[in-house]
Amino acid sequence: MFELKEEVFKANLELVERKLVLFTFGSASAIDRTKGIIVIKPTGIVYEKMRPGDMVMVDLNGQIIDGKLKPSRDVTIHLAIYRNFPEVGGIAHTRSIAATSWAQAGKGIPVLGTTHADFFNGEIPCTRKLTEAEVTGNYEEEIGKTIVERFEELNPMELPAVLVYSRGPISWGVSVAEAVRNATVLEEIAKMAIKTTTINPTFSIQKELLTKHFNRSRNKERL
Repeated sequence: MFELKEEVFKANLELVERKLVLFTFGSASAIDRTKGIIVIKPTGIVYEKMRPGDMVMVDLNGQIIDGKLKPSRDVTIHLAIYRNFPEVGGIAHTRSIAATSWAQAGKGIPVLGTTHADFFNGEIPCTRKLTEAEVTGNYEEEIGKTIVERFEELNPMELPAVLVYSRGPISWGVSVAEAVRNATVLEEIAKMAIKTTTINPTFSIQKELLTKHFNRSRNKERL
């Protein structure tokens, strides 16, 4: 499993390189579906001091299998996604400024152009507001439930990202590298959407353009 630890380690460092996280914020993980093992960044460790061996291995119940450190506090959210979206192979939870701004506003990111349409088949959804009982209860577990709830009628592999209400963005993909790529694209889309809605608050993309670009990008090798 060292290879998967190395992959997750590099993915977490890429989040820093792309300025999607600060200090100890954020987390990236990957799953080995054949073994039912998740590798995730440990909690509370600064990225500069992190090493591949620091990555923590847990099972689908969150029990630590290997690692001297505790897994990220986000692990429960990651587990909910892995359990309910079987095609997901990697997850990236960031605090990128523009995407987090949309999450803090409690609004999904509308499809306003073909860059968005190349990667996401529709609006980036935002979860609902948690109830007081959900916030004071098992907080991360309840966040995971709201993500699954939000995707009851959506395809998570056509919309590989979500905005957690008042919190921030989570992206995923068939691998952790793709999850980081989607998180990076999501941040750029969020920036453009803020600027576009400032210029023209009522604009929306033609449905035909959305379909054209999304289907075309799915039928060729992604960047």
